[in-house]
Amino acid sequence: MKLERAIVVFIAIISLLALTACSGGNGEQNMYNNSTNVETEPNKTETESESESHEGMNHSGSGEVPAGLKSAENPTYEVGSKVIIRADHMKGMKGAEATIVGAFSTNAYAVSYTPTTGGVKVNNHKWVIQEEVGNADSELLEPGTEITLEADHMKGMKGAKATIDSGEKTIVYMVDYTPTTGGEEVTNHKWVTENELSPLDKNNQVH
Repeated sequence: MKLERAIVVFIAIISLLALTACSGGNGEQNMYNNSTNVETEPNKTETESESESHEGMNHSGSGEVPAGLKSAENPTYEVGSKVIIRADHMKGMKGAEATIVGAFSTNAYAVSYTPTTGGVKVNNHKWVIQEEVGNADSELLEPGTEITLEADHMKGMKGAKATIDSGEKTIVYMVDYTPTTGGEEVTNHKWVTENELSPLDKNNQVH
């Protein structure tokens, strides 16, 4: 009987040790998983932060226009007119009330380019005008034409190599507006085209 009782006690001790070892292994695994999560979270946050900072860029300009750019003779929207922006080039633009600061006759282009500062390629950027294209005459350039940008609307744009996606002869406007998402007023924004605007009458009614 004593021998049988000793055997039972021995088995119980072995079982207890085995359970403890398993528990410790799970603990180590949990610690590893937690460590992995801690290491990956900062990268995710950094990516989100970069995206948010790009959306929050202030696209105000100096109000200066390229040499040779001529004011439109009979623009649909005169300087000082109130309009509604229909373009959605950036967050908070579409639906914003704007004031016309300037109206100019030119060729406007949508272009794709890689910033001189590096980073992701910008596709179908609207708009760059004829006078902001290096070594370009007055002729409308064809899609696929490779150009050098003289515009500096955004960081890394000036001097960048670009490809024309589309182009049109039109009137472009410089505008002041307050984003629909709130924040500071954007002044002297370049550019929006005539078909990207809607009139706003004296009673603030959109046409």
